[in-house]
Amino acid sequence: MIPRIILLFKRIDQDMNRSIKTLLCVSIFFVCAHGAFAAPPTPPQVREKYRNYAMVHQGDAAAGKALFEAPGKIACSLCHTTDRSASKVGPDLFAIGDKFGRDDLIEQVLEPSATIAVGYTTTVVRTKAGDVYEGIVKQSSDAEIGLMQADGKLVHIKIAEIDQKRPRPESIMPEGLEQSMSQQQFADLISYLTTLKAPQSTAQEFHGMPLEIPPLKTPMKFEQFNSSKFSFKHPVWFGNVPGLANAYLVLEHETGSIWLYQKHDGQESKTKFLDIGRIVRGTNGLTGMAFHPKFTENHKYYIVNHTTEGNGFATYILQGIASADFKTDSGQPLKEAITIHSITNDHPGGALAFGPDGYLYVGMGDSGPQRDPNGNGQNLSLLQGKILRIDVDHPDSGKGYSIPKDNPFVNKPGIRPEIWCYGMREVWRFSFDPVTGDLWEGDIGQDLYEEVNIIHKGENYGWNVMEGFERFSNKYRREGETYVPPVFAYTRKYGQSVTGGFVYRGNPKSSFYGVYIFGDYQQKRIFAITQKNRLLEKARLLVRHTPQSVVSMGQDAAGNIYFVGYEGNIYKLDLDSTTFE
Repeated sequence: MIPRIILLFKRIDQDMNRSIKTLLCVSIFFVCAHGAFAAPPTPPQVREKYRNYAMVHQGDAAAGKALFEAPGKIACSLCHTTDRSASKVGPDLFAIGDKFGRDDLIEQVLEPSATIAVGYTTTVVRTKAGDVYEGIVKQSSDAEIGLMQADGKLVHIKIAEIDQKRPRPESIMPEGLEQSMSQQQFADLISYLTTLKAPQSTAQEFHGMPLEIPPLKTPMKFEQFNSSKFSFKHPVWFGNVPGLANAYLVLEHETGSIWLYQKHDGQESKTKFLDIGRIVRGTNGLTGMAFHPKFTENHKYYIVNHTTEGNGFATYILQGIASADFKTDSGQPLKEAITIHSITNDHPGGALAFGPDGYLYVGMGDSGPQRDPNGNGQNLSLLQGKILRIDVDHPDSGKGYSIPKDNPFVNKPGIRPEIWCYGMREVWRFSFDPVTGDLWEGDIGQDLYEEVNIIHKGENYGWNVMEGFERFSNKYRREGETYVPPVFAYTRKYGQSVTGGFVYRGNPKSSFYGVYIFGDYQQKRIFAITQKNRLLEKARLLVRHTPQSVVSMGQDAAGNIYFVGYEGNIYKLDLDSTTFE
């Protein structure tokens, strides 16, 4: 039925009213797999009955699999694969049982638009000719985008022909699917989804990815650093201000605000340091910050700002100047240090840090779409999917930076000289060990694995040829290329969005001295590992479940470690409350 409807739509006169065409397109987009339009949303009280039944009834996984694959019932297999191919319009569900618990899977089916997987936001495109398309961006380039529609067909649309491109808040998965099932069938489907897990043999093969990550014998304690009165709106970065005692800056993501938070002897204050929202239009969010090594002398700091720009996106690294007392921005215009343009807004990166060598290191994600279909991570002519190293103290004429002469790809034809290393997917947070100088990076995974790397000059960390320790794709694989494995990787059993942290160098007598401490955003966990020669020695789970999502890690002047809760609070880890054993 779907092909006939689409054919009819294509035959509609091109001059008909655009709003009528749009309405037809939207209706077509939500056609169910068996040819009928999606059911209206289920009343909340009925959804609750399905939810409660599936939570207390195990269900028959074999019957659920048959339901999943049956073409005439709910037809999940029309939009989803389970073999890691992701060849259909919806997310691949291989290892979905590792990624989500039973209650989460129930919510995903009952309310698909409540949480939409990154990279699977519905995009609406209107062409200059008046045609309207909806689907998931599967391919993108400077010339065109590939939009996969609900019927699985990939439509190629030239960038030059696009009049408007915008996201839709509704998931491609229609609501009301449970109305096609009995409560028992719904429980069967959920039970089948819980069985979709990565083979344990894969994890056993690698020392750096243990099957079990044991918790500490004595759980680590932590405390909320700020009071609820001084909470923040989606904070993403926290750090102490050099030159000030008991003073910290906190970046808020969407608001574009940077706050000065001060706390001493139980007294708190929160004042505005900078509001970038009224300086750079169309901001999608602040993501990272770094103070210049000579901040107390030159007052320079740097921030990462990811913005919408026309039909594309841009990541700006901006230089600001703090006031004489360091408590606010000076008011001088922000200067662009470096700008990276992208077609899609997935995986913009966000890590920023000055190295012991005085150069600025910038983390850039592959920019998407999901699975990096263009191979940006392996393309050395692009800055996406890389860690960059630039000199902001001696900028070239007309630029905000220059290239350090010892960068690994200087004077190599076809390769961007800013690149320090490559093969990254989403470089959200990294940091330098102040004792060894090692650069530790947490790279957010695609389908199966999260990984932690120690970065060396000029190396290739594999994405999208590798994910964790495992082969992901051969499309951009090059003969003779060396893919450096991570120090540590973990499966969806333990998390699904790694948040890089810090090597603790506070109290030398602490059992955590020299231990790398980091988190997982989605599962709200804190981990710790040690290594030797980039081989894992020990991995421990420090905190099983934090009160808020671990979006970032921070430090104070004494080396104490904090984690930033995306829901608004900052928490301090009590490393003296337990031992690393």
